[in-house]
This record gives sequence, C-alpha cells and structure tokens, in this order.
Amino acid sequence: MLGMHDFCVAKLLILSHMLKFIIDFFRFSHAKGLSLHEKGRLCRLNYMILDHISIVNYKNILSANLQLSPNMNCLLGKNGMGKTNFLDAVHFLSFCRSANSALDSQVISHGLDFFMLEGCYIRENGDEDIVYCGMKRGQKKHFKRNKKEYKRLSENIGLIPLVSVSPADASIIDGGSEERRKLIDMVISQYDNSYMGMLNNYNKVLHQRNVLLKMEEEPDMALMEILETQMAAEGEKIYAKRQDFIKDFVPVFQLYYNRICSSGETVSVDYVSHCQRGPLLDVIQRDRFKDRVLGYSLHGIHRDDLDLRLDGYPLKKEGSQGQTKSFAIALKLAQFDFLKRANSHTKPILLLDDIFDKLDAGRVEQIVKMVAGDDFGQIFVTDTNRDHLDQILQHYSFDYRIFSVENGEINAK
Repeated sequence: MLGMHDFCVAKLLILSHMLKFIIDFFRFSHAKGLSLHEKGRLCRLNYMILDHISIVNYKNILSANLQLSPNMNCLLGKNGMGKTNFLDAVHFLSFCRSANSALDSQVISHGLDFFMLEGCYIRENGDEDIVYCGMKRGQKKHFKRNKKEYKRLSENIGLIPLVSVSPADASIIDGGSEERRKLIDMVISQYDNSYMGMLNNYNKVLHQRNVLLKMEEEPDMALMEILETQMAAEGEKIYAKRQDFIKDFVPVFQLYYNRICSSGETVSVDYVSHCQRGPLLDVIQRDRFKDRVLGYSLHGIHRDDLDLRLDGYPLKKEGSQGQTKSFAIALKLAQFDFLKRANSHTKPILLLDDIFDKLDAGRVEQIVKMVAGDDFGQIFVTDTNRDHLDQILQHYSFDYRIFSVENGEINAK
C-alpha cells in the first residue's frame, strides 16, 4: 500500500509529465509548414550523436580513431586532404553507401584489400548503438548493428537520421530530374519505413517491363498488362507519399531561403508527375507503342521532377551562383528541419562540407547564425578557411572540437 506521502509524490510526478506534454504540444502545434499528423508527433525532440568513430582504409584515410564533440566538430585543411572523405564515412554509416562513389569497392584505399567503419552512437537516454560496416574487395559488404548483421540494409535507413550539405548539391539545381527525385526519396525514406520497399517494388517491375519492350519478337501482352498494372499501383502509392511530403516541405524551405537571403525574392518548388495527368495505368498504356519503339518506359513516377523557380522564372536559367547555392542550402536545411520533426522526434546529424564558397558575407552570416543556434544537434563542418570557422565558433556557446586534416591523417587540435 502506498503511504500518503508516496501518493502525493506520485500525483505530483504525473501532473509534472502532463504539464510538460501540454507545453511541448503547444510549442510544436505552431510549427509552420507541417500537417496536423506530423505536428502530433512532435511532442519531444531527442538527439542521437556520433560519440566516436573508427575508420580503416576508407579512400585516403588509412586509419582514424576519433572522439567527437556531441555538438560542433570542425575539420580544417586544404583541398584534397580528406575532409570530404571523413564526412562521406559518416554518411556511409547512415545510408549504407557512399554519397560520392557509385561502387562500394571504390571507397577502399588504393592497393588495399578491405575497408572498415565503426561508429558508436549515443541516444539521449544513454543507450548506445554500435554500427559496423566492413567489406573485402570482390566480396559483399557486411552491415551490423550491435554485432547483429542486418538481413536487409534498408533496416538501417532512418536509424541515424542525417542531412548533408555540400558543393555536390548544385546538381539538384542543374542536374537531371533523378537528382531532384533523390532529394525527395532521401527524406521520405528516413521517416517512412515502407517507402523504400515501394520504390524497390516499382523499380523491379519497371525493369521487367523495359526488358519486354526491348525484345525483338512481339512480347507477351498478357504479361505486359500484369506488369503495367503492378507498376501503376506501386507508382500511385509513391506519388501520394511524395505529394504529401512536398505539400508540407515547401513552406519550411521558403522560410529558410528567406532567412538566408533577406532579399524579398520569391522562391517556389512545384511537384511535377505523370500521375497528375489521370490514372497512372491509363497514362502508361496510352503510349505503349512509342515505348516499344524506344525500348523503355516513357511514363511513370520514375520521371517525376521538381520545378524550381526564382521570382517566377526557372532557377536553372536565371539564378546567380549565390542565389543557386542559397537555394540548394535552403533545401537541405529545410530537409533537416523536416526530419527533425518527422523522424522519431530525433535531430539529424548535420554535415556541412565547404558551404561558404561563392556566398557573399551577408548570406554567410545568416547561415552561421542559424547553425550556431540550439535548433541544430551534432554538426560536422569542413573548410579551408579558419576565419569562417572562427566566425561560427564566436556565435557558438556549446562544446566544440577542431581537427586538422592533412593527407588523410586527422588529428585533434
């Protein structure tokens, strides 16, 4: 039986938790650009930090064993020394692949037979996750969490939410539509476990249909119709996920762009899809003869795109270097903000790779103020210019560490 004192303590504890829930709910219920469904999941933001990392034979980093700051980690060095390779290793542990190399074997140091990555991640409640990846040349890679190997690599996606901002983001603006789909897919897959399965199913059926279209003899039309039906069904589910995401994402992006630029420019992002032309099955089958002549599928969600505009004009044609880079950075910071709210209430790790190049002082100052605030969690930033890092750190009130990078060797300063 509880005594009167114990009963009062328990009652006060319950009331305390209820009050915190109410405060958190009202705090996040005013978050801009998110659906009611997403706002309802925002009652508490947690963090997951990379406490230390071991790297062996990863590109030009032959060996590194680093204790990291839970807040800001600055990597300073000349171009080509290995700063980006370090960030790529952190990216690999989140996404099971390199951001910059198409083949896993390309990350193995030249002349060596294997690579290994291991990261120790700590959650807010003190729980640890050890994520390991290793691969021998000519063999498949092995991914483990707490010494248990994954059955499917997709199990790791979303476990360690991460957003990377780098010069390669220019391809979002000036590259093909696949770069913009990649942006969408990378966000959704980190908070929706079913999304990667839908994409894989769609791409598998798309490949099978393309095989039939390439055949010299007349393909089996019954099989063709089965594949088209499956393709349309998976495609419309993916379209619905992408449409919901873009609807919630765009206002957040516009907010970040305005904070970076403060210039009154109007920016827009519009989702373009063949699903907007009617039932996807009808759209796919309408041009089957043309598909047969070309040997591939002209219509489907694999052709989705984003229309990026500045003051109503195509950004790709009209934007300056500074405007284009600001647009790409705003897209990525909005991606961070969206994931922070949507993904198990966890702040993503943020990688900032050489982001200050081609930006004027005003834009640099605004970005510095944003990333130095407490809205962000663990940050990794690289630069060749110590002045830029000092500019960030003078606004930064939390713990930080500085590392020098030279010829693949990384040392704490």
